Amino acid sequence: MAEGRFVSYLRVSTRKQGASGLGLDAQRKAVADYLNGGRWQLLAEVVEVESGKRSDRPKLAEALRLCRLHGATLVVAKLDRLARDAHFLLGLSKAGVEFVACDMPSANRMTVGIMAVVAEEEARMISARTKAALAAAKARGVKLGGNRGAVLSAEARGMGTAARVAKAQDRAADLLPVIAEVRAAGATTLQAVANALNDRGIPTARGGRWSPVQVQRVEARTA
Repeated sequence: MAEGRFVSYLRVSTRKQGASGLGLDAQRKAVADYLNGGRWQLLAEVVEVESGKRSDRPKLAEALRLCRLHGATLVVAKLDRLARDAHFLLGLSKAGVEFVACDMPSANRMTVGIMAVVAEEEARMISARTKAALAAAKARGVKLGGNRGAVLSAEARGMGTAARVAKAQDRAADLLPVIAEVRAAGATTLQAVANALNDRGIPTARGGRWSPVQVQRVEARTA
């Protein structure tokens, strides 16, 4: 049985299909059948008219933003409604959004798992080539730096910090339209904004409730 929060993403390939609803009803029914039973909440339904060969789809971006905001799972009727390109599914994984296809519920784990194995193998091959190149350079008499480990460690720490900052910036960008909407509706204080976010069921990055200080930090990141 399905449990938790969901955002459904329905896609058709032509404007004619989008206008007529052809194909959307079947997708909508598949989602409803999948969610039947259990404790679940469908937060939104996002419909897009676009070719599956493109990955720059604004409605899908909107659906992903809603999933990140609410900690929800993206649900699609069929795997090919989401993408025909495995690389795009890997992009979903990097976006930090869980997804499920009604016709193949295990596809999210299976697909990302396969790509993770491929990425791991590529990383191993790159590492092996790097070690071979260093060994060849040493054999030619090239003197390698004695503090390479310390330099690499500092670089790795810097990359980790940059990744965390980028993630926080992305989260703030997702929240900015919501905060702007709340302020436009009359919320003039940080506490009022925090209360509005809590009322909408939008958790903080750590899954907790909003406080004025947290709102201030988000607004400072988007300033």
